[in-house]
Amino acid sequence: MTHFIEVQRAEMVFHTRSGSFHALHDIDLWVERGEFVTLIGHSGCGKSTLLNLIAGLLKPTAGVLLCDNREIAGPGPERAVVFQNHSLLPWLSCFDNVHLAVERVFGARESKAQLRQRTQAALELVGMGHASHKRPHEISGGMKQRVGIARALAMEPKVLLLDEPFGALDALTRARLQDELLKIVARTHSTVVMVTHDVDEAVLLSDRIAMMTNGPAATIGKILRVDLARPRDRVALAEDRHYVQCRKEVLDFLYTRQAHVEAEAA
Repeated sequence: MTHFIEVQRAEMVFHTRSGSFHALHDIDLWVERGEFVTLIGHSGCGKSTLLNLIAGLLKPTAGVLLCDNREIAGPGPERAVVFQNHSLLPWLSCFDNVHLAVERVFGARESKAQLRQRTQAALELVGMGHASHKRPHEISGGMKQRVGIARALAMEPKVLLLDEPFGALDALTRARLQDELLKIVARTHSTVVMVTHDVDEAVLLSDRIAMMTNGPAATIGKILRVDLARPRDRVALAEDRHYVQCRKEVLDFLYTRQAHVEAEAA
């Protein structure tokens, strides 16, 4: 069976002045089209490294990565990345920040009017149409992340890659954007791979959670399927037995099994 994203026996070794660092070891992971998969683990376990391999920002030391039956040999518009830092250009408006990405992907085959329409539609999708004329310093952190997500979605990527996109936000803003992300993914049927260190976020958003062992030479220690019906309501899920069980399993892996490994290494 062919999966939409496949990571096969991937290894990642970084060579530095102080020697070699074996970041990832024997990573096998697959993601189906339209699936939401979260990578979770302690700091330094290689979550972002694995995401960067899927994005094509890094090349594996060994192994192979495929997206839609094609080898991932570098970055591409079919894989859009949203980082924890919104990375907006401060001298451009929200509209122009998104328009840059739209023009790069669709500029050769669409009219200027179509490009502008596509840009505005992406901003409307994340609830930022009203602020399209504002510059990054004129909007809040949560609004900046919305624009970053709009920029990624405007490219109509096959895969949306999220690297702790809500990590720098306050709890209330984070919760609101999580709920917005659920709605956006439901509307766009996006395939999503997200890095997080937040257990509740992982269970709320995911179809499956890939739990990573501690580094160095980190690997995927366990994959948990989250069989919760969509759409999901965070208030209702708080008392859902399956939600509570999933949360318990992730916590057990991270803070019992991996904490014990950490203690032995120390």
